[in-house]
Amino acid sequence: MISDLWYKNAVVYCLSVESFMDSDGDGVGDFRGLTRRLDYLHGLGVTAVWLMPFQASPGRDDGYDVSDFYSVDPRYGTLGDFVEFTHAAKQRGMRVLIDLVVNHTSDQHPWFQSARSDPQSPYRDWYVWSDRKPKSADQGMVFPGVQKTTWTRDPVAKKYYFHRFYEFQPDLNTSNPHVQAEILRIMGFWIQLGVSGFRMDAVPFVIAEKGPDVTTPKEQFQMLRTFREFLQWRKGDSVILAEANVLPEDDMKYFGVDGDRMQMMFNFHVNQRLFYALASGDARPLAEALKETQSKYDTAQWGIFLRNHDELDLGRLDPKQRQAVFDAFGPDKTMQLYDRGIRRRLAPMLNGDRRRLELAYSLMFTLPGTPVMRYGDEIAMGDDLSLPERYCARTPMQWSSEKQGGFSKADKTFLPVISGGGFGFETVNVAQQRRDPNSFLNWIERIIRMRQELPEIGWGDCVSLPTSDEAVLALRYDWRNNAVVILHNLAAEPKEVGFKVGPTDGEPGRLVDLLAQAHSEADEDGRHRIVLEGYGYRWFRVGGLNYLLDRSDI
Repeated sequence: MISDLWYKNAVVYCLSVESFMDSDGDGVGDFRGLTRRLDYLHGLGVTAVWLMPFQASPGRDDGYDVSDFYSVDPRYGTLGDFVEFTHAAKQRGMRVLIDLVVNHTSDQHPWFQSARSDPQSPYRDWYVWSDRKPKSADQGMVFPGVQKTTWTRDPVAKKYYFHRFYEFQPDLNTSNPHVQAEILRIMGFWIQLGVSGFRMDAVPFVIAEKGPDVTTPKEQFQMLRTFREFLQWRKGDSVILAEANVLPEDDMKYFGVDGDRMQMMFNFHVNQRLFYALASGDARPLAEALKETQSKYDTAQWGIFLRNHDELDLGRLDPKQRQAVFDAFGPDKTMQLYDRGIRRRLAPMLNGDRRRLELAYSLMFTLPGTPVMRYGDEIAMGDDLSLPERYCARTPMQWSSEKQGGFSKADKTFLPVISGGGFGFETVNVAQQRRDPNSFLNWIERIIRMRQELPEIGWGDCVSLPTSDEAVLALRYDWRNNAVVILHNLAAEPKEVGFKVGPTDGEPGRLVDLLAQAHSEADEDGRHRIVLEGYGYRWFRVGGLNYLLDRSDI
């Protein structure tokens, strides 16, 4: 296995090329515009850029209905523009991850068009067919309330085809070795053009058995090991960040029995309990979730996030917990989606409350794993609930108070720029916040800089420290004889907490505040007593600032 684990102390920034910056005035973002904004991302402290789908697509699912895996959608530029972008990112020490959407294709993909038109087509078995509509067709929909079935009859093939997602996204038969070989070719193609890895979409569905007679799909985990071996053969430090919303007892199956499958996975289990903690002011379920998802392998890493391009999925919470999150952050039915989640951005969910926004991001940057940000969240962008489904949180980036928020010179953009109200581009934009030393943008930049100075969080062992209050989460990280302690008060009212740091090779009685001057000295019993303001947080280094780290292999 490789020794370059760059992703352990990375800061990942997710964006859509379509939404970020328009360079040619057609109302759609493009690679040339994105390339011009790389210095902004570099200055923010971003070390890896994750791109949502940008390949050719009919655009019925925001690019997740791919019609050519080896292309760039002409609206965004050319393959040459893409290579210029990856080269410019590399010059700034930034890596590029791209979405790998191989569970399905668009129904307009040449593979499907060939498969449906000719029973003898070499692509016929690349998809999943049935002569009759299976009895389970009304089960397992990814988008309940919007999607009505997982099997649709094709009038040309005169058969039913399987689609876990929308009917215009037929599932690939990933058990077919020819399909698996094609997935490797797709990865190899983009690796050759400068990509450092992939965010793999819907991994449990990619590796699941599919067919009309399959009632309890089995996962083909060997496929994940094949993907990893191929990537490390082609580019030793490339990674896969898996989207896999699975139960904690299944986590290690995706990381691998010997840590030989996925390097990274999003921690959905912690994400859902994080939002319950923010809604309830109770840190205990979050602490338990951290314990349940503790990594067992040095190469494995969690992706820690707050909001992403999909809905906030609350499906793993119990009904009472889920309702508490709905009541706090999405009480109106228009804010909810698929009977399981909330479709809003973070800032409006928290009513633009700066204290709660700082608390949420402080948590994201200090929970075990690698932080993954969503474009625009660094300036507390809002959403447009008049747009359907998940498009409400996919509006253009707000760069300035100029026309179209500085995103485009066009009279009309692919989606409307948010205007007016508390989150409109007139008041919430990068240019305005750059000039304000106390802005949320500048706060985020300082937090990122400090997070990158704390490799203990990305690399170290994490334990939850007992405190005297259930609203306070206290975490300690240890790595190479250095330790940090992080405190968060999830309650609106101030809390005085007492706790012991535990053993250390440094000065056990001293905690040095890394973000302010609120240092702490232990009492005679080795106990610290700290007052945290409502929604307050502290980042401490244990024993002082005079520490040495051998960072030559980070």
